[in-house]
Amino acid sequence: MSGLSNSSRLSFALTLTDGTVIATVGEAAVYFAGLAPEQRDEGHWTIAIRMLNNALKEPTYLRTATMSLQTALVLEGILASPPPLDGH
Repeated sequence: MSGLSNSSRLSFALTLTDGTVIATVGEAAVYFAGLAPEQRDEGHWTIAIRMLNNALKEPTYLRTATMSLQTALVLEGILASPPPLDGH
């Protein structure tokens, strides 16, 4: 896998309760940038942001970064529904 860019797809798309879909690295970065500073300091957001940064350096971390973002969205109560399981 080559390096990631803003247009690189996340491992799976995440749909929020307001209908917003986060499907690319760039969309995730824009979402993180829109968080208030006090939100970014919360543990689940700190981990999600750190994992995306790690994936930018080492693309094999992209699935973990996507799952970390999914977890943060679940903890905030704004994930519409989980993605389907692979092969189901």
